[in-house]
Amino acid sequence: MTLFRPCIDLHGGQVKQIVGGSLRDDGQGLRTNFVAAQPPAWFAQRYRDDRLAGGHVIKLGPGNDQAAREALAAWPDGLHLGGGIDAASAPGWIAAGAQKVIVTSWLFPDGAFAPERLAALERVVGRDRLVVDLSCRRTADGWCVAIDRWQRLTAFAIDQANLCRVARSCSELLIHAADVEGLCQGIDGELVERLADWSPVPCTYAGGARSLDDLALVNELSGGRVDVTIGSALDLFGGSGVRYADCVAWNRRQQG
Repeated sequence: MTLFRPCIDLHGGQVKQIVGGSLRDDGQGLRTNFVAAQPPAWFAQRYRDDRLAGGHVIKLGPGNDQAAREALAAWPDGLHLGGGIDAASAPGWIAAGAQKVIVTSWLFPDGAFAPERLAALERVVGRDRLVVDLSCRRTADGWCVAIDRWQRLTAFAIDQANLCRVARSCSELLIHAADVEGLCQGIDGELVERLADWSPVPCTYAGGARSLDDLALVNELSGGRVDVTIGSALDLFGGSGVRYADCVAWNRRQQG
Protein backbone atom coordinates (compact mmCIF):
# COMPACT_ATOMS: atom_id res chain seq x y z
CA MET A 1 0.00 0.00 0.00
CA THR A 2 1.35 3.37 -1.00
CA LEU A 3 1.63 5.87 1.84
CA PHE A 4 2.15 9.63 1.94
CA ARG A 5 5.54 10.39 3.50
CA PRO A 6 6.00 13.95 4.85
CA CYS A 7 9.08 16.12 4.52
CA ILE A 8 10.86 19.04 6.15
CA ASP A 9 13.30 20.66 3.72
CA LEU A 10 15.70 23.05 5.46
CA HIS A 11 17.54 25.89 3.75
CA GLY A 12 19.24 28.66 5.68
CA GLY A 13 17.71 27.34 8.89
CA GLN A 14 14.13 27.69 7.59
CA VAL A 15 11.57 25.26 6.22
CA LYS A 16 11.35 25.88 2.48
CA GLN A 17 10.19 24.32 -0.75
CA ILE A 18 12.74 24.79 -3.53
CA VAL A 19 12.64 23.83 -7.20
CA GLY A 20 15.10 20.94 -7.03
CA GLY A 21 17.37 21.66 -9.95
CA SER A 22 17.85 25.33 -9.00
CA LEU A 23 19.87 24.80 -5.80
CA ARG A 24 23.51 25.72 -6.44
CA ASP A 25 26.55 26.39 -4.28
CA ASP A 26 26.84 29.97 -5.57
CA GLY A 27 23.18 30.71 -4.78
CA GLN A 28 22.54 31.92 -8.31
CA GLY A 29 19.23 31.04 -9.96
CA LEU A 30 17.61 29.71 -6.78
CA ARG A 31 13.85 29.29 -7.22
CA THR A 32 11.90 29.10 -3.96
CA ASN A 33 8.24 28.11 -3.93
CA PHE A 34 7.64 28.58 -0.20
CA VAL A 35 9.23 29.82 3.02
CA ALA A 36 7.48 28.78 6.25
CA ALA A 37 6.66 31.17 9.05
CA GLN A 38 6.68 28.25 11.50
CA PRO A 39 9.88 26.65 12.84
CA PRO A 40 10.93 23.12 11.86
CA ALA A 41 9.72 21.69 15.17
CA TRP A 42 6.17 22.83 14.37
CA PHE A 43 6.08 20.59 11.31
CA ALA A 44 7.69 17.66 13.14
CA GLN A 45 5.13 17.92 15.93
CA ARG A 46 2.30 18.03 13.42
CA TYR A 47 3.55 14.88 11.71
CA ARG A 48 3.87 13.24 15.10
CA ASP A 49 0.32 14.18 16.07
CA ASP A 50 -0.96 12.77 12.77
CA ARG A 51 1.15 9.59 13.05
CA LEU A 52 2.97 10.18 9.76
CA ALA A 53 6.04 8.10 10.47
CA GLY A 54 9.11 7.92 8.26
CA GLY A 55 9.17 11.49 7.01
CA HIS A 56 12.48 12.96 5.94
CA VAL A 57 14.28 16.06 7.18
CA ILE A 58 16.75 17.25 4.54
CA LYS A 59 19.47 19.83 5.21
CA LEU A 60 19.95 21.70 1.95
CA GLY A 61 23.41 23.14 2.47
CA PRO A 62 25.10 24.70 5.52
CA GLY A 63 23.46 26.53 8.40
CA ASN A 64 20.77 23.94 9.07
CA ASP A 65 22.13 21.81 11.91
CA GLN A 66 20.29 23.59 14.72
CA ALA A 67 17.01 23.59 12.78
CA ALA A 68 17.41 19.87 12.13
CA ARG A 69 18.09 19.17 15.80
CA GLU A 70 14.94 21.07 16.76
CA ALA A 71 12.86 18.98 14.37
CA LEU A 72 14.34 15.71 15.64
CA ALA A 73 13.80 16.76 19.25
CA ALA A 74 10.10 17.31 18.52
CA TRP A 75 9.75 13.68 17.39
CA PRO A 76 12.62 11.51 18.61
CA ASP A 77 12.98 8.31 16.58
CA GLY A 78 10.22 9.38 14.20
CA LEU A 79 12.04 11.11 11.34
CA HIS A 80 14.86 10.40 8.89
CA LEU A 81 17.69 12.93 8.57
CA GLY A 82 19.67 13.66 5.41
CA GLY A 83 22.08 16.24 4.06
CA GLY A 84 25.85 16.05 4.51
CA ILE A 85 25.72 12.60 6.10
CA ASP A 86 28.92 10.55 6.22
CA ALA A 87 30.37 7.83 8.43
CA ALA A 88 31.71 10.39 10.90
CA SER A 89 28.50 12.40 11.33
CA ALA A 90 25.87 9.64 11.09
CA PRO A 91 26.10 8.28 14.67
CA GLY A 92 25.71 11.78 16.09
CA TRP A 93 22.48 12.32 14.20
CA ILE A 94 21.12 9.00 15.41
CA ALA A 95 21.99 10.10 18.95
CA ALA A 96 20.22 13.41 18.28
CA GLY A 97 16.96 11.58 17.61
CA ALA A 98 16.97 10.54 13.94
CA GLN A 99 15.26 7.22 13.40
CA LYS A 100 17.43 6.75 10.29
CA VAL A 101 20.06 8.71 8.39
CA ILE A 102 19.92 9.36 4.65
CA VAL A 103 23.11 9.40 2.59
CA THR A 104 23.72 10.33 -1.02
CA SER A 105 26.63 12.43 -2.35
CA TRP A 106 29.19 11.05 0.14
CA LEU A 107 28.83 7.66 -1.52
CA PHE A 108 30.11 9.11 -4.81
CA PRO A 109 33.56 10.66 -4.31
CA ASP A 110 34.77 12.13 -7.61
CA GLY A 111 31.40 11.09 -9.06
CA ALA A 112 31.99 7.33 -8.79
CA PHE A 113 30.14 4.97 -6.46
CA ALA A 114 32.30 3.86 -3.52
CA PRO A 115 30.88 0.65 -2.02
CA GLU A 116 33.45 0.76 0.77
CA ARG A 117 31.85 3.99 2.03
CA LEU A 118 28.42 2.37 2.09
CA ALA A 119 29.90 -0.55 4.01
CA ALA A 120 31.46 1.86 6.50
CA LEU A 121 28.12 3.56 7.13
CA GLU A 122 26.42 0.22 7.60
CA ARG A 123 29.03 -0.69 10.20
CA VAL A 124 28.60 2.49 12.26
CA VAL A 125 24.78 2.80 12.29
CA GLY A 126 23.50 -0.59 11.11
CA ARG A 127 21.51 -1.51 8.03
CA ASP A 128 18.17 -0.86 9.73
CA ARG A 129 19.15 2.76 10.44
CA LEU A 130 20.36 3.58 6.93
CA VAL A 131 18.51 5.04 3.94
CA VAL A 132 20.28 5.58 0.62
CA ASP A 133 19.15 8.50 -1.52
CA LEU A 134 19.67 7.69 -5.20
CA SER A 135 18.05 10.83 -6.56
CA CYS A 136 18.42 10.97 -10.29
CA ARG A 137 18.01 12.70 -13.63
CA ARG A 138 16.81 11.30 -16.92
CA THR A 139 19.34 10.34 -19.56
CA ALA A 140 19.00 8.94 -23.06
CA ASP A 141 19.13 5.42 -21.60
CA GLY A 142 17.03 5.85 -18.45
CA TRP A 143 18.13 7.57 -15.24
CA CYS A 144 21.45 8.19 -13.52
CA VAL A 145 22.17 9.32 -9.96
CA ALA A 146 22.73 13.06 -9.57
CA ILE A 147 24.83 14.32 -6.65
CA ASP A 148 25.99 17.64 -5.17
CA ARG A 149 22.50 19.15 -4.90
CA TRP A 150 21.55 17.31 -8.12
CA GLN A 151 23.92 19.43 -10.21
CA ARG A 152 26.42 16.67 -11.02
CA LEU A 153 25.39 13.64 -13.03
CA THR A 154 27.18 10.37 -12.29
CA ALA A 155 27.41 7.23 -14.41
CA PHE A 156 25.60 5.20 -11.73
CA ALA A 157 22.42 4.01 -13.45
CA ILE A 158 19.10 3.48 -11.73
CA ASP A 159 18.56 -0.14 -12.69
CA GLN A 160 17.73 -3.41 -11.01
CA ALA A 161 21.33 -4.53 -10.53
CA ASN A 162 22.40 -1.28 -8.87
CA LEU A 163 19.33 -1.02 -6.65
CA CYS A 164 19.86 -4.57 -5.42
CA ARG A 165 23.56 -3.86 -4.89
CA VAL A 166 22.85 -0.85 -2.70
CA ALA A 167 19.87 -2.41 -0.90
CA ARG A 168 22.06 -5.11 0.64
CA SER A 169 23.41 -2.44 3.00
CA CYS A 170 20.35 -0.27 3.71
CA SER A 171 16.75 -0.60 4.85
CA GLU A 172 15.16 1.90 2.44
CA LEU A 173 15.73 3.86 -0.74
CA LEU A 174 14.73 7.48 -1.35
CA ILE A 175 14.52 8.58 -4.98
CA HIS A 176 13.94 12.20 -5.99
CA ALA A 177 13.18 12.67 -9.68
CA ALA A 178 15.28 15.84 -9.86
CA ASP A 179 14.00 16.88 -13.29
CA VAL A 180 10.45 17.35 -11.99
CA GLU A 181 11.12 18.09 -8.29
CA GLY A 182 9.27 21.22 -7.14
CA LEU A 183 7.55 21.86 -10.47
CA CYS A 184 4.09 20.45 -9.55
CA GLN A 185 3.67 19.23 -13.12
CA GLY A 186 3.12 15.54 -12.43
CA ILE A 187 5.19 12.55 -11.39
CA ASP A 188 7.60 10.51 -13.48
CA GLY A 189 5.31 7.52 -13.79
CA GLU A 190 7.80 5.41 -15.71
CA LEU A 191 10.36 5.80 -12.94
CA VAL A 192 7.77 4.84 -10.32
CA GLU A 193 6.99 1.64 -12.25
CA ARG A 194 10.67 0.75 -12.54
CA LEU A 195 11.29 1.37 -8.83
CA ALA A 196 8.43 -0.95 -7.94
CA ASP A 197 9.88 -3.64 -10.19
CA TRP A 198 13.52 -3.23 -9.20
CA SER A 199 13.77 -2.23 -5.53
CA PRO A 200 14.04 -5.13 -3.07
CA VAL A 201 13.55 -2.79 -0.07
CA PRO A 202 10.91 -0.16 0.74
CA CYS A 203 11.23 2.85 -1.54
CA THR A 204 9.92 6.42 -1.42
CA TYR A 205 9.53 8.48 -4.59
CA ALA A 206 9.57 12.30 -4.61
CA GLY A 207 9.09 14.75 -7.45
CA GLY A 208 6.29 16.50 -9.31
CA ALA A 209 3.24 15.34 -7.35
CA ARG A 210 0.50 17.93 -7.87
CA SER A 211 -2.79 16.41 -6.67
CA LEU A 212 -4.22 13.67 -4.50
CA ASP A 213 -4.70 11.73 -7.71
CA ASP A 214 -0.93 11.36 -7.87
CA LEU A 215 -1.02 9.38 -4.62
CA ALA A 216 -3.53 7.06 -6.22
CA LEU A 217 -1.47 6.94 -9.41
CA VAL A 218 1.72 5.93 -7.58
CA ASN A 219 -0.30 3.29 -5.73
CA GLU A 220 -1.61 1.95 -9.05
CA LEU A 221 1.66 2.10 -10.99
CA SER A 222 3.69 0.52 -8.20
CA GLY A 223 1.14 -1.99 -6.98
CA GLY A 224 1.36 -0.26 -3.60
CA ARG A 225 5.11 -0.94 -3.33
CA VAL A 226 6.34 2.69 -3.53
CA ASP A 227 5.53 5.51 -1.10
CA VAL A 228 5.40 9.14 -2.21
CA THR A 229 6.37 12.54 -0.85
CA ILE A 230 4.41 15.67 -1.77
CA GLY A 231 6.05 19.06 -1.26
CA SER A 232 5.30 22.26 -3.13
CA ALA A 233 1.74 21.27 -4.10
CA LEU A 234 0.77 20.72 -0.44
CA ASP A 235 -1.31 23.41 1.28
CA LEU A 236 0.94 22.99 4.32
CA PHE A 237 3.67 24.51 2.15
CA GLY A 238 1.56 27.17 0.47
CA GLY A 239 0.41 24.97 -2.41
CA SER A 240 -3.10 24.68 -3.79
CA GLY A 241 -3.08 21.22 -5.36
CA VAL A 242 -3.20 18.92 -2.33
CA ARG A 243 -4.74 19.28 1.12
CA TYR A 244 -2.54 17.96 3.91
CA ALA A 245 -5.68 16.72 5.70
CA ASP A 246 -6.52 14.59 2.66
CA CYS A 247 -3.06 13.00 2.76
CA VAL A 248 -3.51 12.15 6.43
CA ALA A 249 -6.91 10.64 5.63
CA TRP A 250 -5.37 8.66 2.74
CA ASN A 251 -2.82 7.06 5.06
CA ARG A 252 -5.45 6.16 7.61
CA ARG A 253 -7.54 4.46 4.93
CA GLN A 254 -4.51 2.59 3.58
CA GLN A 255 -3.53 1.44 7.05
CA GLY A 256 -7.08 0.34 7.88
